[in-house]
Amino acid sequence: MKKVITYGTYDLLHFGHIRLLQRAKELGDYLIVGVTADDFDIKRGKINVQQSLMERVEAVRATKIADEIIIEEYEGQKIDDILRYDIDIFTVGSDWTGKFDYLNEYCEVIYLERTQGVSSSGLRTEKRKLRLGIVGESPVILKFVRECEYVNGIDVSGLYTQNRDFIIENKFETYKELIDAVDAVYIISEPSLHYEQIKIAVEKGKHVLCESPIAISYKEKNELHMLAIKHRCILMDSIKTAYSTAYSRLLVLAKSGEIGKVVSVEATATSLKDIEDSSIDQTWNSISAWGPTVLLPVFQFLGTKYKKKTIISKLIESKKRFDSFTKIDFVYNDAVASVKVGKGVKSEGELIISGTKGYIYVPAPWWKTDYFEIRYENPADNRRYFYQLDGEGIRYELVAFLKAVETGKYSTYVSRKVSDAICSIIEDFYNRKDFVELE
Repeated sequence: MKKVITYGTYDLLHFGHIRLLQRAKELGDYLIVGVTADDFDIKRGKINVQQSLMERVEAVRATKIADEIIIEEYEGQKIDDILRYDIDIFTVGSDWTGKFDYLNEYCEVIYLERTQGVSSSGLRTEKRKLRLGIVGESPVILKFVRECEYVNGIDVSGLYTQNRDFIIENKFETYKELIDAVDAVYIISEPSLHYEQIKIAVEKGKHVLCESPIAISYKEKNELHMLAIKHRCILMDSIKTAYSTAYSRLLVLAKSGEIGKVVSVEATATSLKDIEDSSIDQTWNSISAWGPTVLLPVFQFLGTKYKKKTIISKLIESKKRFDSFTKIDFVYNDAVASVKVGKGVKSEGELIISGTKGYIYVPAPWWKTDYFEIRYENPADNRRYFYQLDGEGIRYELVAFLKAVETGKYSTYVSRKVSDAICSIIEDFYNRKDFVELE
């Protein structure tokens, strides 16, 4: 029996894919199709995939061409698969000509001409691009605009800002003018402005990606979500860490029991800023700027139902709503957590997830996760993981937002429950609930 193997993403499966699979099957008696995993595609820089891995696998299975379907998850797997399955022929499309000649050492390599005039990229491009407006004063905006260029299906259509240093086309004089000209908006303005800006956008039927926290009041946040549902709009938290491949991977590993039962989460994020400098956005205090980031792993690993918490802050005497440093301790029924944030205090920005069998260590700056270690009692058992992180996770976040808009389904990277818990903590800071002030 002659065995043939081929690989592909098979996103938005079309006639070209089907014809290629048919011709691959004709080369032998048994066809194995490798479907690339989401993580592997992201590591290769292919981030415009519109369908999940299981959707793509089911689409290939539905063609009834493949005798067997496997998942491609890592570099070098092709050689492993050829040897494991005793493959006679490896085949892919002619656009890869020469790329896999090294496999001739293991089997015959055949490049098949692709069907002209049809491709997944073309199908994605044919869709009308999402016109995205941007609101705020943060320098992150410039980085965000650059990352939009890597995401097929998004067009930055305008900016509303009070920052005169930004040199970007299509600046709008008013926020409402911007909203009328776009389909969706990314908001990174002062947190106290989020409620009104999101409300205006949603009532106009515009989708919103907002830098967390969505609001500084749980009541206002809940109202915004109800409005979004009413107007069939996506309202999504922007916490770029949640979308990095490495962070998603460590979350899965920990929840699958790799370090046993998680009993402690420690997360720190600080950046020294001269908070007395009038040129700096005073409303982005430490808790608003870093709070959502450090609270993310706490609520994702341990849940949102803690028994008690204590917020300990060092406040600026002249600006009592502004904390230069804040530490929050949580007690759960069977676990604890501690987070530290600061704009006036510097500390090691690491993440440590402690379990009954071992622990996960993410070095600073952990919120730009591309590397982590699982460490055990016996150092020989330790494992290291590295996943390429492009654009600090922003482009992956944009892909998730675009998919949510297209499908009408909320992203699961930051759940509504986690988003609500983050908002509640920040509201408690402002209301001085469970609060201790350092002298």
